Amino acid sequence: MTPRRESLARRRAAMGYTQESFATRVKVDRSSVARWERGTQSPQPWNQADVAKALAISPEVLEQYLSEKPTSTSLNGDHVSYALQRPTGVDLVAVAQLRQEVQELDARYDRAPSIPLLAEAGPTFGQIAFLVREAPYGRVRRELKAVEAEAATLMGQLVWDASQRHDQHSARTYFDQAATAARELGDVTAEGHAMLRASYLALYGDHDPHAGLVLTRHVADTTSATSAVLTGLALLHSAEAHAMLGDERSCELALAEAESRFGKVTENDPAYHIFSGGQFARLMGSCYLFLGHHRRAQQILEKVARATRRSSKSRAIILGNLSLAQVRQGEPDAAAAVLHEAIDLVETTRGGGGMNIVFDAARELRRWRAEPFVQDVHDRLLSLMTAA
Repeated sequence: MTPRRESLARRRAAMGYTQESFATRVKVDRSSVARWERGTQSPQPWNQADVAKALAISPEVLEQYLSEKPTSTSLNGDHVSYALQRPTGVDLVAVAQLRQEVQELDARYDRAPSIPLLAEAGPTFGQIAFLVREAPYGRVRRELKAVEAEAATLMGQLVWDASQRHDQHSARTYFDQAATAARELGDVTAEGHAMLRASYLALYGDHDPHAGLVLTRHVADTTSATSAVLTGLALLHSAEAHAMLGDERSCELALAEAESRFGKVTENDPAYHIFSGGQFARLMGSCYLFLGHHRRAQQILEKVARATRRSSKSRAIILGNLSLAQVRQGEPDAAAAVLHEAIDLVETTRGGGGMNIVFDAARELRRWRAEPFVQDVHDRLLSLMTAA
């Protein structure tokens, strides 16, 4: 019996595809994808470039996936376990397994609590770091460095989120490690992603929009020729930094520039996996909130909240900001109702950003603390703090 190609199936799922949607992406029947994953058939040579591109892997790694089978040199078919015992023998299959683990964890980030994700990601990151140190120089080591950059960026996100945005030192250390690994490889996209994440520490941790602006503009300049997604995101956060500084004109210029970049995004963008349609409106709403245009912010945030229905850390931030816009317009009952929705999400995801904004909105509701609906919000937040 031909063994099932587990790595191919897991990679497809990690990229967010069902068999049906993946078949549509690479222009074949769903039954063909099923046969590829069962190991009874392989993509035709003329399909393989499209398959590799859709999975964001090299043709060589795809070849490893397609030739996947139990081997007497691995422990229970696990190339990573074998490589950890004999690190000088690490191969591309082990690297592909580690990359897949990192990308599966990253795909869960927006919907899952960060503390258990961190517990899973930590050992994987440790394995990658060990193999990078021990692997001989050459192509396998370069591929490991690329995985190290991805894993270190994820670790920085998780550490900061799990600490409720308090442990900036550890998060910054991971982002610096990711940027260094990417720089050694000449991978501008991975370097830009790590630097963009580091800019969040300046903006939302240090509350230093000047430092955040320097970082976001640097990312935009660095990635302008390689990724419309990263350039657009960097410009969005530049706009938010300008808004924090009260510079409305510069904020709106950066928003317009970001919107233009997002209009050029294609599925071939190397950072396409971190792009979502609601990012622009969410950050624009945040900008107008910082600028004091609360009614405008509310209108934008209400629209993006309706369009973003799934439970996620991002939605918790949207709802938290919407509640702030309402409370600043003297609408405490509406703000409290939205806060309850945000708390529902925070209870599930434990997202640092969403939780911080929820507590900010609750503090601004204290003017109406005698109202029963405000007391209900504060009771829920007290329970949330106790559970945490």
